[in-house]
Amino acid sequence: MVRIRLFETEAGKLMEAGKLPGFLHLYVGQEAVAAGVMAALRDDDQITSTHRGHGHAVAKGVSFRHMYAELYGRVTGACLGRGGSMHINDLSLGMLGANGIVGAGIPIAVGAAFAAHYKGEDSVAVSFFGDGATNIGTFHEAANMAAVLRLPVLFICENNGYAEFTPQSKHMLITDVADRAAAYGMPSVIVDGMDAAAVHQAATEAVARARAGEGPMMIEAKTYRFYDHQGVKGLRHPYRSDEEVAEWKTRDPIDLLEARALSDGTATRAELDDTWQRTRDDIADAIAYAEASPLPDTADLLLNVYSG
Repeated sequence: MVRIRLFETEAGKLMEAGKLPGFLHLYVGQEAVAAGVMAALRDDDQITSTHRGHGHAVAKGVSFRHMYAELYGRVTGACLGRGGSMHINDLSLGMLGANGIVGAGIPIAVGAAFAAHYKGEDSVAVSFFGDGATNIGTFHEAANMAAVLRLPVLFICENNGYAEFTPQSKHMLITDVADRAAAYGMPSVIVDGMDAAAVHQAATEAVARARAGEGPMMIEAKTYRFYDHQGVKGLRHPYRSDEEVAEWKTRDPIDLLEARALSDGTATRAELDDTWQRTRDDIADAIAYAEASPLPDTADLLLNVYSG
């Protein structure tokens, strides 16, 4: 979670300074979901992400160097500088990609789960998406297919309360997105998305169930993003109050987990501080690496571009 928080914080500063091209959708506040789920997965398990995908990539193990280089649009980036923030992937780590299209990663994860099932492997696929994505047709088609075929896939809804700027109450009439799983005969559970331990426990049980051939499951993690929909300062569109944001920040997932670790003796303050410092050092190294990397050569413009 510290790696995600600091990666995002520094990326946000770089964007605000005009050093990065394109848009960033920051994950700050939601770290417990990515960390809790990914800690329950194996290296050969696969995930799909969203436009707010940096946190998932970091938690799955994608290197800071390759991620920052991609944000800078450099050839050493995860996608050779061609994808930018919303398309980071690393197939070697089972990170099948962030995606700029709402809900588009869901059927990809179901396809990965089908492939594993077809080949007799016991790997699991996981799709992350927001509350708004469950209004999209691809969610319903994918959920139905996964349930009918009893595929080893987890549907992780990171419900941060807003579909971009629209509160959940304005785009659906149900309170709990997890209720939608029942329509497909799929079990679901609601967890506190600010509590990494709670997310991890739910994910561990769902992963074990999927590996045992018992089919898909949906986890709705109630969480919150501390920054605006896009960037740090955002578009300054007043769709939520400062008081609401401040109230959620009192449940910062990193603070909660550190307090628990200190209370039960899992870690000392010095050990926690060391984690923060080592991560800052890794980020400084990665930014320097990205800034020193070359831009793509225009001669390679059509590399990996195909037409039928």
